[in-house]
Amino acid sequence: MTDRGLAPRDINNRRVLKIALPIVLSNVTIPILGAVDTGVVGQMGEAAPIGAVGIGAVVLSAIYWIFGFLRMGTTGLAAQALGQGNRAEVAALLTRVLMIGFAGGALIIALQLPILWAAFRLSPASPEVETLARGYMQIRIWSAPAAISVFGITGWLIAQERTRAVLVLQVWMNGINVLLNLWFVLGLGWGVNGVAFATFLADWSALAMGLYLCRAAFKVPDWRDWARVFDRVKLRRMAQVNSDIMIRSLLLQVIFLSFLFLAADFGDVTLAANQVLLQFLSITSYALDGFAFSAEALVGQAVGARAVPLLRRSVWVASLWGLAASVLLAVGFWVFGNDIVAIMAKNTEVQAAAAIYLPWMVCAPVLALASFMLDGIFIGATRTADMRNMMALSTLVYVGAAFALVPYFGNHGLWIALLISFVARGATLAARYPSLERSVAR
Repeated sequence: MTDRGLAPRDINNRRVLKIALPIVLSNVTIPILGAVDTGVVGQMGEAAPIGAVGIGAVVLSAIYWIFGFLRMGTTGLAAQALGQGNRAEVAALLTRVLMIGFAGGALIIALQLPILWAAFRLSPASPEVETLARGYMQIRIWSAPAAISVFGITGWLIAQERTRAVLVLQVWMNGINVLLNLWFVLGLGWGVNGVAFATFLADWSALAMGLYLCRAAFKVPDWRDWARVFDRVKLRRMAQVNSDIMIRSLLLQVIFLSFLFLAADFGDVTLAANQVLLQFLSITSYALDGFAFSAEALVGQAVGARAVPLLRRSVWVASLWGLAASVLLAVGFWVFGNDIVAIMAKNTEVQAAAAIYLPWMVCAPVLALASFMLDGIFIGATRTADMRNMMALSTLVYVGAAFALVPYFGNHGLWIALLISFVARGATLAARYPSLERSVAR
């Protein structure tokens, strides 16, 4: 049964900002948590605990990231169901998401021994660091079902424009983590295991908070309408969307990993400078995510309602705000870029090297804007096959650009190739946009 009272509202600046700003604010908490994790173990006065937390966190984040498709796919599917006025499907989708989250987490826990073995073969460390990192991961891995489920809950909330709830969830999770870190490590002296226990408890508390924020869905019987939850057509569609997004994301990681591997050939100083400058791209991502997420929710609802005028309006208003944010970032990097580098790296050689390549970071927000916004637009429309295919094409463009430019221009050529990959992703998705509109108009 559908609820025609859910017809999409007029798209305006206030509505876009209401979605975007809480996402931007919630993203601010992410680097703060990483800094606290490193800082509390740094107070122990030894190098091994810092390395152990770093390796353990990176490995588990990479494993959990495999399920990151659950956030994006859920947003598009739930937004479209909302645009159709199908509240029953929105509720059933939440149940599916939680089931996938728990199943995926259980699989990771069951495979923890081969996962740990592979992690330390790929990233060998000293015996002391490996022992500490292994203990850290063996504690944290038990929160995998919660961490993955939170991905899906976040996407479900974004689809309904409930980004203030996403902000509450993120602040709650990271706030609990920070407080427990301070207590367990500095207060109780639990060391690396204290950081792991803090994250374990924060993840499960985040799931509890997430379920509380979704409580309205559990007040109606649709969430446990098992015939709807296990509908083969819906499950097949969900699997297709999520697999496309996963392939697209893996290809994106190929680009960034190859960038790091190629940068290593230019020496330690240039490699360190590139690592610092990549943080500018992270800042860009944190800022533009809010407007891309706005596009996901609004476009998804417009597609569900089969309303092309609302689709165009959603794309236009969200993209204008994204453009304003990208220009502001570019100006900020131009004016304060060297100061930001100085905060991140104290080594004067690294600072000098970063200054040489900083102009590429000034260009990056504007050149990457289309790729960010069109990702959000195509996620909302669940045109994930286009995302997958255009990402594959953009990866080939990046590889060709790197082979052509790096031998002649060195690290400058590598940065140009990376920025070309962003432009290629934006241009190829833009070429597919008319087809997206035609599919909505049918």
